[in-house]
Amino acid sequence: MSDKISIRFYNNRPVRAVWDDENSKWWFSVLDIIAIFNAQDDYAKTRNYWKYLKTKLKKEAPQLVSDTNQLKIKAPDGKLRLTDTLDAQGVTELAKHMPNNKATII
Repeated sequence: MSDKISIRFYNNRPVRAVWDDENSKWWFSVLDIIAIFNAQDDYAKTRNYWKYLKTKLKKEAPQLVSDTNQLKIKAPDGKLRLTDTLDAQGVTELAKHMPNNKATII
């Protein structure tokens, strides 16, 4: 894994990302994607929602959950912490499994 870390923006909302040299692709923070889909600014609520959704997806779409990687990305408190990440294809798949219409904007 590389030290390339980036902040991407979607609809003016930040999405933390990290570059994977070995596979030549970006990995995006699932929590940031969930926050965008739900228009949620509360980090704790977003984290709890992902925990609930991840459990549900393990039954419905186990491949999607198994495709998540935990990578160290700077957390809102400024510390590097392990967080679930998905590549671009995984983000698209996550949008398909979101139980609301906000994810259709991807």
